[in-house]
Formats: sequence, structure tokens, C-alpha cells
Amino acid sequence: MSTDNLFKPFRLKSLNIKNRIVMAPMTRSFSPNGVPTADVAAYYQKRAEGEVGLILSEGTVINRVSSSNDANIPHFYGADALAGWKNVIDGVHAAGGAMGPQIWHMGIMDNHASGWVPSQPFEGPSGLNRPGFNNGNTMTDADIADTIAAYGQAAADAKALGFDTVEIHGAHGYLIDQFFWEGTNERTDIYGGKTLAERSRFGIEVIKEVRKRVGEDFALIIRLSQFKPAAYDFKLAKTPQEMEAWLNPMADAGVDIFHCSQRRFWEPEFADSDLNFAGWAKNITGKATITVGSVGLSGDFFGAFAGESSQPSSLDELLRRYDRGDFDLVGVGRPLLSDPAWAHKIHNGQMDALKGFTPQALGELVM
Repeated sequence: MSTDNLFKPFRLKSLNIKNRIVMAPMTRSFSPNGVPTADVAAYYQKRAEGEVGLILSEGTVINRVSSSNDANIPHFYGADALAGWKNVIDGVHAAGGAMGPQIWHMGIMDNHASGWVPSQPFEGPSGLNRPGFNNGNTMTDADIADTIAAYGQAAADAKALGFDTVEIHGAHGYLIDQFFWEGTNERTDIYGGKTLAERSRFGIEVIKEVRKRVGEDFALIIRLSQFKPAAYDFKLAKTPQEMEAWLNPMADAGVDIFHCSQRRFWEPEFADSDLNFAGWAKNITGKATITVGSVGLSGDFFGAFAGESSQPSSLDELLRRYDRGDFDLVGVGRPLLSDPAWAHKIHNGQMDALKGFTPQALGELVM
């Protein structure tokens, strides 16, 4: 099938991108003491030069002492880190690309293998990062208010630095997702509850604060997942009705684009329909969506972390769903991690020149 439709422009508020290819956020621990280096800037610029339309950064943490479990994860606060991000966005713009930071708070985490720990305990809705595993503090009302404000400040800084959009990380078992999940949110106050809709209050308040800080004309993305790293087959929203009660309030709060993370983009979300997560989100909210999950590769990203390699795979099913209108943008992860020219090769029909993925790429910034 022709890939031409993937290379049509996309415009939404502050976003004006040349095609539908999005570089998905991928954690890279190459920012000593939280400061992105010149190599980090060059890494992103290389993907923009390779024809990626929109780059979403690796997760970059907000201004909370225990928001990260890794000293080499980038910060999105502090003069040195923000200066590093200014170099990043200037390089991406010089190459004709667009970019948004993914602003992140990890919540309750396992201790890092390096032995590094933050100077204050991890924090989350109930001290849990999975059922029965307590490794931090339950957040107070003051902690919650300060954290919401920190998300807003990070988004305001992104806009001031010249980024084109901002993405809130609400997926994959991190802080906002810990509030969503009953397995990690045992609160009995207004931030807890028996239903997913009730447990979404914290995430909605983050969205509202970000929207207030960036204004109505700045594009706002949230990344969500149904699965949990500790439960790959789990579904937060078990029915279309639960998904509607989860997503519509976020859309009303200010989300412009839902970034819908799956292990495999082609898997249906619910029975009796082949729509994937992004398809359901678009159908429910009317908002733009990004699909992501094993695009262009034979194996999924969990296999990559287990040391498995992947080979290039057909894009025909992706294109069929895109042409049907199931989603607006396509998130690509590991192919771009291994090959900065992946989008250019796709655009020019150079399928034989596509590279596979090897786990070694996780340990370097491939230029």
C-alpha cells in the first residue's frame, strides 16, 4: 500500500507539522544530573533531519524531588536543564521539525539498579506502585497541589522555550496512572473512588492546570495506556462506557490529542469491533489521536527490554486503519531509535533499506 497519506501535513492549534509521523517518547538516561547534553540535542535533531514530523521527547521530570528514580533522566526544571532543552528545540526547528516535551512524574518506583535514590521518598496516591508493593509515601493534599502546580510550570516553560506542544505522561504505571488504577489508588478522599472516573480527578486537575498555564491555542497531548507494566493484559476501562466516562472529562478539561499506547497497535480494544485504543478514543471524544505499538517491527517493546531483536514488518494494516480514519498520527518508537532516517526511507519507498532493532540501540544515542 502507498504511504503517501502518512506524509500529508497536520495542523492543530500550535502544531503545524509536515507529516503524520510522530517519534514516540523513549526513556534515554543520557542527561547527567538531569541536564540534556549536546549529544541529546544532536540525537533529536538527527530525527528531525530524517523527516519525522513531530518529535515527543523522552520523559522529562517535573520539579518534585522524588519525581525520578534515575539521576541521568532529564529534568524539565532548573536553569541548566532548561538551557539544555532550549538547545534541543532550536536544533529540531533548524532541521524543519516540531517537538514537544513529555512531562513526567514517575510516582512510586522500584529503586534503580544503580543504587541511586532521590533525597526524599517516592510519592504516590497510596505509596504503592503495584498491589502489595509499598516503596514510598502517600501524598498529602499539599503534595498533590504542589505537584499539579509543577506540571503547570513545566508546560509553561515548554511554551516559553519555543516548543510546539506538550505531552503529559499519564500511562505505563507512573504517577497519574497510579491514581487511575484501583490497584495503586486506595485513597478514600476526593482523589480516590470505586470507579475509574472518580480516580481520574488528579489527572483532570493536572490537565486543567496545564491548559491554564499554556492558554487555549497551545496543543496539549496526554499519553494513556490500558495495560500496566505489572499486568500486560489489564484494562483500566473494561467497557466502551467506562472508556467514555474516563476520556470525555479529560477532553473537556483541555486535551487536544490522545496518545494511545498499546503493545501492538492492531489489537482490538473491546469485543465486537476491530477498533484499537486510538480508534475508540477518537470515536468517543472526537479528538485527534496517535496510535502507537510495534509499528514497523515484528516484535513488541516488552521483548526489546528482554533482549529480543525485531525485524522490519509490513505497514499495510497500519495504512488500512489510518485510511479508514481510525487515528490521525502514528507513533514510531524503536525503528527511530535505531535508524534516524526511518521516516525518510518510508517516504521514498526504500523498504529494503529499513533496519531492524537490536537491544544494543538502547545503550547508545544512535546518530
